[in-house]
Amino acid sequence: MRYEVAVRAEAALGEGPTWDAGAGRLVWVDILGCRVHTYDPVTGRRTVRTTEQHVGAAKPRAGGGLVLNLRDGVGLLDDDGAFRWLHREPVPGRRANDAAVAPDGALWAGTMRYDEAPGGGTLSRLTGHGAVELVLDDVAVSNGTGWSPDGRLMYYIDSPTRRVDVFSHDGGRVTDRRPFVEIEEGAGFPDGLTVDADGCVWVALWDGAAVRRYTPDGRLEKVIELPTPRVTACAFGGPGLTDLYVTTARVGLTAPHPVAGSLLVVPDAGKGLAQPAFAG
Repeated sequence: MRYEVAVRAEAALGEGPTWDAGAGRLVWVDILGCRVHTYDPVTGRRTVRTTEQHVGAAKPRAGGGLVLNLRDGVGLLDDDGAFRWLHREPVPGRRANDAAVAPDGALWAGTMRYDEAPGGGTLSRLTGHGAVELVLDDVAVSNGTGWSPDGRLMYYIDSPTRRVDVFSHDGGRVTDRRPFVEIEEGAGFPDGLTVDADGCVWVALWDGAAVRRYTPDGRLEKVIELPTPRVTACAFGGPGLTDLYVTTARVGLTAPHPVAGSLLVVPDAGKGLAQPAFAG
């Protein structure tokens, strides 16, 4: 499988690709650049919106617009640019990171400290009405989150652990956390993830220059090698959900590859799952 450059960019910390089926576009962010990007692969149309804070994730909303995981909390951005906080909880030294929308439309939003101190991050579940439940309060770098096709499993990454963990998931509750796969020394750190229609888990490797596909029983089945080391997240998109989009980062690289910070795509990589919109 070979990659192409979908959007050539110099994002400091590209993250969180998400296919917005209603608008026929891919949404992704540059966390440290305070930017929300959109890209329509059919027309080539792109937009860039600047946020006032570091933005960890942007996901489509059922009623239109986007939900943003921001430094000081979670906010709602309307199509006309109007913004309001859904949940505001600023903590000095902490920022938002990756987030994902569950099958029931709730947002699972992660945080981390800027210094990546162990135990300084969290994972919370937010409903469309703004109700908040703290799920994990002892996280270093909250990252990829995704669900099995039947919604009964939730996969989760706290990057410094070098693991992808899996929980039993039922009605918005998670139990029985256990290791799913562990990334070996020298292969980078697990960052973002996505789950495909076969229930396989695709994991982006920070400082690993690759995306890996694991079968539901945790067997490494495929590796897509990429030319830049800081691979951050992946998601299926395009009209048929067959193209794998991959975000990358330039931050911390002394001699970045020309595609570092760009949005990459691997055509016909597999078959993705339709992603639910946030119910808010």
